[in-house]
Amino acid sequence: QVKLVESGGGSAQAGGSLTLSCAASGNTGSSGIMAWFRQVPGKEREGVAALDSDGLTVYADSVKGRFTISQDPAKNTLDLEMTNLQPDDSAMYYCAAKWALLLPLTPPLAEDEYRYWGQGIQVTVST
Repeated sequence: QVKLVESGGGSAQAGGSLTLSCAASGNTGSSGIMAWFRQVPGKEREGVAALDSDGLTVYADSVKGRFTISQDPAKNTLDLEMTNLQPDDSAMYYCAAKWALLLPLTPPLAEDEYRYWGQGIQVTVST
């Protein structure tokens, strides 16, 4: 019903920048929540940033001030602008979404709140 496809991943040097994009297709709605998660081997999946259709955003402490999440409702795309990248940012990044008429008070960083997931895209940051 809904597909999410990430793009824009790859490699960057520490201190550099990358922008990830998530394109949504299928029976998408106009109201809901979207988020970026990341995971590395041996660690739990981490919520990075979340956004709702009212424009509220939530960031993990580890990326505050460096990452910016944004959405283009007309294109059904979700972007993650990453600046001042660090080696600890290296991970598989996933976009996630859930469309709903009623929104949480703040967009959550909990993975069990999301219904649709992309396949993931690798980001590697070198020193």
